[in-house]
Amino acid sequence: MTTSNPALNHADTEIHPFRIAIPQANLDDLQYRLENTRWPDAVNGAGWNYGVSLSYVKDLAQYWKNGYDWRKHEDRLNKFPQFTTTIDGANIHFMHVRSPEPDAMPLILTHGWPSSIVEFIDLIGPLTDPRKYGGNPEDAFHLVIPSIPGFGLSGSAITPGWNVARIAKAWAELMKRLGYEQYGAHGSDCGALVSREMGIRKPDGLLAIHVLQLFSFPSGDPAEMENLTEEDQARLQFLSKFFERAGFNAIQQSRPQTLAYGLADSPAGQLAWIADLFNGFGDHVDFIDRDALLTNVMLYWLTNTAESSARLYYENARQHDQNAQGPNPTPTGVSVFGNDFKSIRRFAERDNTNIVHWKEYERGTHFAAMDEPELLAPDLQTFFRRFRSY
Repeated sequence: MTTSNPALNHADTEIHPFRIAIPQANLDDLQYRLENTRWPDAVNGAGWNYGVSLSYVKDLAQYWKNGYDWRKHEDRLNKFPQFTTTIDGANIHFMHVRSPEPDAMPLILTHGWPSSIVEFIDLIGPLTDPRKYGGNPEDAFHLVIPSIPGFGLSGSAITPGWNVARIAKAWAELMKRLGYEQYGAHGSDCGALVSREMGIRKPDGLLAIHVLQLFSFPSGDPAEMENLTEEDQARLQFLSKFFERAGFNAIQQSRPQTLAYGLADSPAGQLAWIADLFNGFGDHVDFIDRDALLTNVMLYWLTNTAESSARLYYENARQHDQNAQGPNPTPTGVSVFGNDFKSIRRFAERDNTNIVHWKEYERGTHFAAMDEPELLAPDLQTFFRRFRSY
């Protein structure tokens, strides 16, 4: 990928301005590949039972080719200040959107897989400038939105060992480098793991964390399972069903390189691999805006980061010794959305000893910042309000 800042690895600790500028040749190549896709067969009437629906991917690929306008979304992304810096040998791309409110609270937002910085675009306005959106200016945030090393605009040039622990340490360095003495952290999916890891490590200045998921599961102790409510039992069943269908988890933990040959060569393959989870394995199709989904896919395709992003699962499965040990003592807020797998508070409180905010919603998916930003933004404001210095 070529950008107006072509250096992907800086040998210094300086912060460099960044702007996306994809060459037209890259977009022409994408058009050619979409036009010449060789489609697989599918069982009649299979729908989403065997994986992503063939008719769904064909329809979305057709829109990608003929209706989607990358330049429009490139321009939108470039309206937000972007930068790169080198931390622990890795190029880190990030958005840094400061609020017009001078006393705004710094907040770092971390995406997961198969997401990107696109996940948070619709939160930026309400969080940085609540006055403009009819909110309280005292709830404003300065936002730092990094691309995880190996993901999207951070590029694929990373060494082995980039697991959630290493990312958490890098984020603490990033906030320090930006001059923020106190800040909060929010994350979803892998970003929730990174945020929780920050909570365990408690770097100087971290006030609190907020997540969409707490990956706390039954420990095997029969006593933990006693007197579970019907609601919690249903949540366990939903979680079991989720992992039965989450083939990406096993593949990316074990053979990310093998997977990458198909994803790096076929935009339809990359699209299907990402769309499966974005559509809840077929449980909630098109809850997320198609242009937002495709812009997210484009950041994987144009940067050729299918392999390096999938590798995060491999690293997490093999380097537990680098992770901080023990429960998370940092003040923690949790938002549980209706179409996501739902954290169970009993197990969550075992692993996170300072949960001070727990909010549940009937709507929203695993990517609530994209499909329900009007719910998530005020929830973040409410949670972090107690940690502000007025």
